[in-house]
Amino acid sequence: MEIGWVEKSALGIKSATPIISVFLLVVASVLPWHLPGLAPITPAFSLIAIYFWAIYRPDKLPYAATFFAGILQDILSGGPLGMTALVMLLLHGIVSTQRNFLQGKPFYVVWWGFSLLVPLVTLIGWGVASLYFGLVVPIVPLVMHVILTLLLYPFISFVLVKLQNSLLVRI
Repeated sequence: MEIGWVEKSALGIKSATPIISVFLLVVASVLPWHLPGLAPITPAFSLIAIYFWAIYRPDKLPYAATFFAGILQDILSGGPLGMTALVMLLLHGIVSTQRNFLQGKPFYVVWWGFSLLVPLVTLIGWGVASLYFGLVVPIVPLVMHVILTLLLYPFISFVLVKLQNSLLVRI
């Protein structure tokens, strides 16, 4: 029995859930959060999504999508073009090499892996930005950015797990 175009469209959208979620979280990543007593900080929601999908559904998140998500984030944030793409591709690549270790592990092990990788790739991005601008970019906002991202990981990954379980379970 052949499936109709509606079913094919629905299947295509479900299959694109990781890419769509990454691009939505790219937009969320450039929105400033105004926390009392702090300068506007933007958590790296997009890094959470890339880390998550690179572990659990790498077949649905190609490197090209990661690259274009990074370029979009640079355009929206006004950062050096390609810097975020580099950071995202580094994260995606490192996670791909560790996927067998991380997949099937308890949540705290996966979160621990995230807490090791995000400071590393963020520091690389900081170095690239410092070279690009020809000065040492202030580190305190970067540290706050990383801390906020690490603290938000459980909440965003919970949503991504729900998306995966409801939309991608049979794809």
